[in-house]
Amino acid sequence: MTPLKITARDATTGPVLEVTGDLDYASAPELRDLLTALTLRPGQRLVLDLSGLTFCDSSGITALISAHNRAHSADAELALAAVPTHTERILRVVGLDQIIPLYTDVEAAGAGGAT
Repeated sequence: MTPLKITARDATTGPVLEVTGDLDYASAPELRDLLTALTLRPGQRLVLDLSGLTFCDSSGITALISAHNRAHSADAELALAAVPTHTERILRVVGLDQIIPLYTDVEAAGAGGAT
């Protein structure tokens, strides 16, 4: 089990959250709480950098949906960057890749480049 660590920084397009470790039943509330406290302005893009994500269960997927809902309620966008293969597969199976754009890296996500 790898502890969850979330590092926030600002980019020109909006906030970037680097999520590392396990996003699971025990740790997903931490991400949801951070999202609740996050200030998003209309037109911004919230990028979740998942390059360091080691595990994601259904609670983690629910937290990602919460991130989407949080962005949508602020008239902002959500982008997932550098999604690990094991998590990308789950997102595709449940159809979230049709709702939340997936990008190869943070730069592509911030610029809205090709997936």
